[in-house]
Amino acid sequence: MYRPAVARKDSQQIEKMAAAGDLLARCLKMLRAKARAGVTTLALDAAAEKFIRSQGAVPAFKGYRGFPGSICASPNSMVVHGIPGAYVLQRGDLLSIDVGVILDGWVADAAITVPIGPIAEQTERLLATTRQSLFEGIEAARPGNHLGDIGAAVQAAVEREGYYVIRSLVGHGIGQEMHEEPQIPNYGKPGRGIKLQTGMTLAIEPMVAVGTAEVRIGDDGWAVYSADGSTAAHFEFTVAVTDQGPRILTPWHLD
Repeated sequence: MYRPAVARKDSQQIEKMAAAGDLLARCLKMLRAKARAGVTTLALDAAAEKFIRSQGAVPAFKGYRGFPGSICASPNSMVVHGIPGAYVLQRGDLLSIDVGVILDGWVADAAITVPIGPIAEQTERLLATTRQSLFEGIEAARPGNHLGDIGAAVQAAVEREGYYVIRSLVGHGIGQEMHEEPQIPNYGKPGRGIKLQTGMTLAIEPMVAVGTAEVRIGDDGWAVYSADGSTAAHFEFTVAVTDQGPRILTPWHLD
C-alpha cells in the first residue's frame, strides 16, 4: 500500500510555525470581535489583510490557486471556501472564518465559526459539537497513534450528537506549503493509516453539517455548501505532534 512521505519539522521550525500561529490566532480574535450584524464579509477580509501585513506576514490564501480573498468567509449552509464580498451579516447567522498566514516562510492555518447575535439552541449545539470534535481529534495526535485515530475521534464526537461529518473535505499536513501530506479525513478507524511521528505538523479541521454529509459547489467554483442547505460549522487548528503530546500552534481558544 502506498504511504505518502510526510515532512517532519525540528523544534526550531515548529517554533517558527508557532510564531505564525500566534499571529493568526490574534487575527481570528480580532475578526470574531468585528463579525456582527450589518458588517460585510468583504470588510472582514480587508481588516484581516491589513492586520496580517502590519505584522510582517502575508495572507496565505490570497492568490492561492486563484482565490481572491485573504480569508474564507462562509455563512450558514456554506461549509468552506466562501469568497468575501457584499454579503451583509444578519442576526442569527453563523459565519465560518478561515485564515492562513505566511510568516518568515512558514504557514499557519486555522478557522472558527462564530454566531452573529443570538442563535437557535440547535445551532448552539452544532457549534459546541464541532468544536468538541476538533479537540477530541487533536487529543489523538500523539506519537505512535495512527492517522485513523484522529478521524475516528472526530467522527465519534460528531455522530453521537446526530450530526454529519463532511467526508469529501479533509484536513492536511502543513509547513512551508499550505497543503502538504498527509490528507486528514474527519472519519476513520482507529489504528489505520500512517503512524504519527514527532515533528509532524497537521491542520486538523472538522467540517460538520446538521442534515447531510454531502456537498455541492457554488456557481463561483469555490464555495462549498451542504447539499441539503442545512447549517454547517467548521473549526480548525494547526497542530504539532510532539513527545509531550499535541501542541496547538494557532491558539485562538485562549483569551
